[in-house]
Amino acid sequence: MAVTITVRASATGDDLALTFDMPRVFIGRGEGSDLRLPDPSVSLRHASIRQRGHEYVIVDEGSTNGTALGSVLLPPQSPRVLRSGELFRLGRVWLEVKIDPLATARATPATTKALALDLVARGLAAQGEDAGPKLVVVSGPDEGKTLALTDAGRRYVLGRAREVDLPLDDPDTAFRHVEVGLKGEHLLVRDLGSKAALLEGAPLGPTDVTWRSGQTLAMGRNVVVFEYPAAEALAELSRCADEPMRPEDAPPPPMAEDETPSAAAAPEPTPVEDDASRPLRPQRSATPAPESGWSLTDGVVFLFAAFVLVLSVVGFFWLIRR
Repeated sequence: MAVTITVRASATGDDLALTFDMPRVFIGRGEGSDLRLPDPSVSLRHASIRQRGHEYVIVDEGSTNGTALGSVLLPPQSPRVLRSGELFRLGRVWLEVKIDPLATARATPATTKALALDLVARGLAAQGEDAGPKLVVVSGPDEGKTLALTDAGRRYVLGRAREVDLPLDDPDTAFRHVEVGLKGEHLLVRDLGSKAALLEGAPLGPTDVTWRSGQTLAMGRNVVVFEYPAAEALAELSRCADEPMRPEDAPPPPMAEDETPSAAAAPEPTPVEDDASRPLRPQRSATPAPESGWSLTDGVVFLFAAFVLVLSVVGFFWLIRR
């Protein structure tokens, strides 16, 4: 039975999702997570979703900021049953679970990494930063030229020919010097016969070699660097410590397109001590009892009861005398 976990980034259709079909799915910020959430409020191994018979349960794995199922903050290591369509929160990140026995699992380490990179790229783009992978000529006759690597399934050619993807003017560069292709957060690069390409000082051959972010490639008199701000930010997030949250920092649940703000409002979770099913927001106090005192209605009722009592006594004595 497959489970689809959607990162509810917004209610505009831009959410990202992965489908799993495994007994246990670990969710966290760490590189070994099955679903990787690059947010400092999420612990390296934050929570897990486990298959238990014909149902799924969610378990907080001792995270710093807790796991909330709807408006309930779960105690660590206390399983709670998940129902299809429910929302849960890890740190600041809201997610939605869909359980479908007919769904096809498509989650792989590569798709997990791609989703994490996409989330980081969106965050950097929201801050006005260019997050995508690119090649930059940092020195040489063609200094300042760049090539954005926007298509993960494409191979790019660098050289002196006009029809290549990054044409260079350096006369020491071959017409088709090297070929590169994006694979995850790295590049694959190979020499196309120039025999004059050095990656970090090591000569390239005709087979693919991994080109990591920040490394330089010497081509003739040009030096080219591979930059991938999203990958660099993702690596930094994997190394940083958890960022503690205050209860008031917890974001409200995401709002569906057909919901109004008033309908979508929900209480902010706060910790529970023993009962995992207890609502987190304090319950309203009972309506206070009305103040004591005689009203007009009370007086009428009392007089009627007294009248009936007198008639009963008179009738009783009348029956005895007969």
